[in-house]
Amino acid sequence: MADLSRFPRVPLLEGPTPIQELKRLNATLGGVRIFVKRDDFTAIGGGGNKLRKLEFLLGDAKAQAADTVITVGARQSNHARLTAAACAHAGFKCELVLLRTVPREDADYVNNGNILLDDLFGATVHDLPKDGDVAGLVAQRFEALAREGRKVYFAPVGGSSAVGCLGYVSCAQEIEAQSERMGLKFANVITANGSSGTHAGLAAGFAASGRGAAFSKSYAVYYDAEKTRGITLTIARDTLKHLGSDVALAENDILVDGDHRGDGYGIPTDGMRAAVRRMASMEGLLLDPVYSGKAFAGLLRDIRAGKYRRGDNVLFLMTGGAPGLFAYRSAFA
Repeated sequence: MADLSRFPRVPLLEGPTPIQELKRLNATLGGVRIFVKRDDFTAIGGGGNKLRKLEFLLGDAKAQAADTVITVGARQSNHARLTAAACAHAGFKCELVLLRTVPREDADYVNNGNILLDDLFGATVHDLPKDGDVAGLVAQRFEALAREGRKVYFAPVGGSSAVGCLGYVSCAQEIEAQSERMGLKFANVITANGSSGTHAGLAAGFAASGRGAAFSKSYAVYYDAEKTRGITLTIARDTLKHLGSDVALAENDILVDGDHRGDGYGIPTDGMRAAVRRMASMEGLLLDPVYSGKAFAGLLRDIRAGKYRRGDNVLFLMTGGAPGLFAYRSAFA
């Protein structure tokens, strides 16, 4: 098992996140049981999976004596919101370069949800069109802040680098320990896949433990399945290299389903709406409309299609993002 203690880290989680059974929903699934890993159940910034990555990214920033963090995302980016919150908590200044990636101009999307919280957390927001010059703006901010005597650290989109993915190597280790303690055997660990870092970190973590990368599976919400698989494989390999592991990964070790992305990133689907409503009305838990809502729709479809057997346990990663629901009010009206 990989030793993570040698990597700099800023603590943002208060111990392991719980694993819970969806008892009411499971009664309707014909003998397959879904458990949820509550990575939405974290204290800072409204909660979410990006905090695991930010522990190591901010640790790296601190080790480099940075005082300002810049990152990039879509207008309603959960990663941007949690970067702003984590920076406020840890004492960094934060700048967010946000693109109008999703074709929405209504007030809910432009001004509510995560973007409202970005402002409350004190981040400086740079608003760019979908085809805006991100690299140029980031370079300009590095130069301008350097002239002010600031030291800037760049956190990649979604926190999805070998450094950030250490957070989900840690999560894989946490799942192994919890499942053993609870006496549970899981058929798969399921997550949504946008910038690929969460799945890549899980795959690297399970590969390094000997469980195997294919223990984890994702549903693509940004790119199609083929492109998502390639990006995930590259980042997982980079993460293993960063760990100093000689475990090799093949393309078929990375399981990605692209059938639930719909018309594109951030664009609602009927399956997502149904999954969000079903989870909320039966379990009182909130899925987000961009990531976990689509992934949970995929998992429910696979269970209905018989891809899991009676008696199988499946672990679904609750990645957070509930503030995004307020930006998608019209999708549920």
